[in-house]
Amino acid sequence: MTQTTDGGAPPTDPSRVTTDVLDDAVSRAVEDAVGGPECGAVVTFRGVVRDVDGGRGVTRLDYEAHPDATAVIRRCVADVAAETGLRVAAVHRYGSLGIGDVALVAAAAAGHRREAFEACSLLVERIKAEVPIWKRQHFDDGVSEWVGL
Repeated sequence: MTQTTDGGAPPTDPSRVTTDVLDDAVSRAVEDAVGGPECGAVVTFRGVVRDVDGGRGVTRLDYEAHPDATAVIRRCVADVAAETGLRVAAVHRYGSLGIGDVALVAAAAAGHRREAFEACSLLVERIKAEVPIWKRQHFDDGVSEWVGL
């Protein structure tokens, strides 16, 4: 496991909730924040809007975020970093997202792949459970529904 002097937090933590498009540059910034010369593994997760859910066609998603969402995502990052001793970071988008848009970028770095995969998975699950972001799915039949309320 990679240890850091600051409890696992990235030196420059890009973690936030934003309306910005999560493109390759954002993914690279998240990866750069966690990587280092001692890391043999950098695992990145991109949550992408898909066109189907539960057998129903999806046309888009609308994400709403509480004003404290950035503080909460940063707390999740700090908690996972403290628990694992690894550097982790994440950015979550809100607003209206189309099919193929990236809603979440999360990354973890470690000396070896297993720890990096486990930390990244833990971070994503923690974000889904704790960050106050709500998703409304719009289906191709014109119906919409809130998920996870």
